[in-house]
Amino acid sequence: MASKKLERINEDIRLALSEILRDVKDPRVQQGMLSVTAAEATGDLKYCTVYVSVYGMTSEKEFLRGIKSASGWLRRELGMRLSLRNTPELLFKVDHSLERGAHISELIAGLDLAEEENHDEA
Repeated sequence: MASKKLERINEDIRLALSEILRDVKDPRVQQGMLSVTAAEATGDLKYCTVYVSVYGMTSEKEFLRGIKSASGWLRRELGMRLSLRNTPELLFKVDHSLERGAHISELIAGLDLAEEENHDEA
């Protein structure tokens, strides 16, 4: 389990990156609605895995290429915003949880309509 300090740092990284990612000019990164869902830094702050969810993404492969090419700039901007001993190297992973949640919500909404129709007919 991560210490309270590391949890705070992870949350600070997540919030800062969610703001910084709005300024990325690469069209491969700006494919849809971007959301940083989590950030997990190692204890020595050498690496940080950042989970990004993109709603309406056209190509996951192109998105990952674009964000990898912008990772140096993102790391520099993160270092300027946060005062950490080491600015971690950023490793990005796509998180599909928001899309799955939206799909499940649609399924549930469809069930509610079918149940109401059956109730009205009886």
